[in-house]
Amino acid sequence: MNGARERAPLLRIENVRKRFGGFTAVDGVSLDVGAGEFFALLGPSGCGKTTLLRMLAGFETPDEGGIWLDGENIAEVPPHLRPVNMMFQNYALFPHLSVADNIAFGLKQAGIAKGEIATRVEEMVALGRLQGLERRKPDQLSGGQRQRVALARALARRPRLLLLDEPLAALDKKLRAETQAELVQVQRLLGMSFIIVTHDQEEAMTLADRIGVMNKGQLVQVAPPRMLYERPGSRWIAGFVGDINLFEGQVAAQDDGHVSVATQNAGVLRAAGTVTNGQAVCLAVRPEKLTLSRDPSGADANARSGEIVDINYLGGLSRYRVKLAGGDVVEVARANATRDDAAFEAGQQVTVSFAPSDAVVLTQ
Repeated sequence: MNGARERAPLLRIENVRKRFGGFTAVDGVSLDVGAGEFFALLGPSGCGKTTLLRMLAGFETPDEGGIWLDGENIAEVPPHLRPVNMMFQNYALFPHLSVADNIAFGLKQAGIAKGEIATRVEEMVALGRLQGLERRKPDQLSGGQRQRVALARALARRPRLLLLDEPLAALDKKLRAETQAELVQVQRLLGMSFIIVTHDQEEAMTLADRIGVMNKGQLVQVAPPRMLYERPGSRWIAGFVGDINLFEGQVAAQDDGHVSVATQNAGVLRAAGTVTNGQAVCLAVRPEKLTLSRDPSGADANARSGEIVDINYLGGLSRYRVKLAGGDVVEVARANATRDDAAFEAGQQVTVSFAPSDAVVLTQ
């Protein structure tokens, strides 16, 4: 994937804006997507991600900016003339048509020869593992099977770019996980560029090579999943992508690539980074980076005493809410790897600590 992004991008979006009356839904978005890349647009409801997707599909026209696909500006090209297809959240299958006829529908509309249609339908049936279901109607299929029919229909015309508008939202958790794996396999097999819109952070990180986070019509950070999670660019992104503990304070001192931050309630904490002395900052620490100990004499600079106030057992891990002596409540995620995990109980006095390298210093 890295090699694909070093070449000229398949898709280039430059300074695109879209307004509906006095409301700006997409506000100056620029983005490159490489050939063969699986890209996710992630953000809360109303952030503009679906509007951006609809502009890529041709269902909306930008008020400003350009959209280039393979070097051609397609901002004014009608949807049916673009080498782009879209898979909708509700799948939009025709209830009166069979699986085979649903897959063939777009091919017939495009005037493709009957022999070629039959060949492509057969290919898509095999790709979607739909053998034996060709004559069934959508209401005779499971949710996962309907999803695969919709994907097969979207791929049948062999688009250069496939757009997916929250296509897994209606599936239960187990089927959703299975379908996510299938989507990645299909995308890798075809070498096609996929762009998925989702508000589910876990789904975006599971599927995508890179994630673009949108908020209030703007693209606020683009990064691979690991970088986005480990090094968020702002307080908002840190809080939106996964769970986070935040310590507000001011930089009190610096030495050897580390800062000492005088926090409001947790005393002076150490973190890796270089920031101006006296600057207001926020230390962001993921729950799994915090260590929980029964030893009250923690010598680490970032060790703080506290009391467990709540425990959520989640099978493979437990989440502990710990009230620190200064009043802050932090969340600690701990793998249930040994039986002595049961020794941690609500009301127990513990020590919470984290390594300076595990804290992200945020200035915005």
